[in-house]
Amino acid sequence: MARVAVVGAGIAGLACAQSLHNAGHEVHVFEKSRGAGGRMATRRTGHGSFDHGAQYFTVRDPAFRAVVDQWLANGVIAPYAGRIVHLHAGTTRPLSHTEQRYVATPAMTSVCRALSANMDVDFECRITAVTPGEDGWRLSWEEGGESGFAAVVLAIPAAQALPLCTAVPELATQIRQGGHAPCWAVMVCYDQPLALEFDAAFVSGAAVGWVMRDASRPGRAAGERWVLHASAEWSRVHLEANAETVGPMLVEAFHAAAGIHAEVVESRAHCWRFALSDGLSAGSFWDVSRRIGICGDWCADGRIEGAYLSGTGLAAKLLPII
Repeated sequence: MARVAVVGAGIAGLACAQSLHNAGHEVHVFEKSRGAGGRMATRRTGHGSFDHGAQYFTVRDPAFRAVVDQWLANGVIAPYAGRIVHLHAGTTRPLSHTEQRYVATPAMTSVCRALSANMDVDFECRITAVTPGEDGWRLSWEEGGESGFAAVVLAIPAAQALPLCTAVPELATQIRQGGHAPCWAVMVCYDQPLALEFDAAFVSGAAVGWVMRDASRPGRAAGERWVLHASAEWSRVHLEANAETVGPMLVEAFHAAAGIHAEVVESRAHCWRFALSDGLSAGSFWDVSRRIGICGDWCADGRIEGAYLSGTGLAAKLLPII
């Protein structure tokens, strides 16, 4: 049995950790946030909850299909049957494909909570250094550190992983291939239902690129709550803007694109600095001799499925050598 550290409790890190745990290894997960999920995130407000990160996922790979079927059987996820359209300047048209979409229930965090249920996870613990030692790897954080890990998995964005790979320059070179684009998200609550004939839309020709009615998904509370995602281009330009400025701008863009006028009860904005992945095809990066690697959506195709398979794929590389 080996002792393994996994940095990051998003779906990639937890999929990797679960695979190693199921194989009998001692796995310790470190997460800088207060809970598991990464961008499969949920914000709770006085007007209800918002899934302001990932909105849904799809299935293409047979291995992931088996996992999804188990999640369905356990009630962790449900199919999404909302009306999704393309939206441009007040005009809608149907999607050209009808790929089945799924959402976690009752919140997008539910999948990662299920994956982490039997895991040893340290939340609100930001790893500041990963250094080699006589008994393996040592992880350091602001209030201390811990040694004796036979292997280390970094399941975090490329920009955050790079400073932790100074001891392995070859791996750092691989990590520099990947990256993310930012995405501003706005959570909007209305006092009346919007007179729209869709529940979600891919938007073109506007600052917003995606909008979704939160309550259109199974397991959600009633209420007219919408999540708006800005386009990558708009988010890059306004990356350093403050949330109080961004919120009204994107709400106005949504109203203009949908051709509506509506009274907003409350809006909140959040910037995902590492949101839209470049979508590499490597799956994961791994230094066999040093037993340190990295996984995540950005190593794969940028989707939730890709993140999960990136984590399990890295675990499969690690298992024969620990």
